[in-house]
Amino acid sequence: MQILIIEAILLLFLIFITVCIILNKDILACTIIYSAFSFCAVLTYFMFGSPDVAFTEAVIGVISTVYFIIAIKSIS
Repeated sequence: MQILIIEAILLLFLIFITVCIILNKDILACTIIYSAFSFCAVLTYFMFGSPDVAFTEAVIGVISTVYFIIAIKSIS
């Protein structure tokens, strides 16, 4: 029962973070919030019992966040 509550909280965090990303106007802030989304997605995948998908999401989340920040800094 406790695991279901934790999974529900993680899914609500994912929804909340998605709304924050949609409503935010600053691109750098969206990138940082996206890294929080990736972290919550990793925890969600791990709680659902798929550590391979969680590891892949962690790697892709880190790489894409770094690329986003490099692209934003080169534009500014």
